Amino acid sequence: MAVKDILVEIDQEIARLQQAKALLSGSVASTRGPKATKAEKAPKKRKKKRNISPEGRRRIAEAVKRRWAAQKKAAAAEK
Repeated sequence: MAVKDILVEIDQEIARLQQAKALLSGSVASTRGPKATKAEKAPKKRKKKRNISPEGRRRIAEAVKRRWAAQKKAAAAEK
């Protein structure tokens, strides 16, 4: 079989499956198949995972410790 013949058969099978899906879901099948909604068309964008360097982690830890110390000092001054 030639590649073109295989592609034609795949396209025909896809069309048959789309018609079957449309019939089962209760919608009217068109010649192109069911239309996708905007949510289905647009791929979900994943946020890029951000990694923090050990130096950055250390700076944040030091800042949090300073903040805790300041809160503890303020709480002690209120008593």
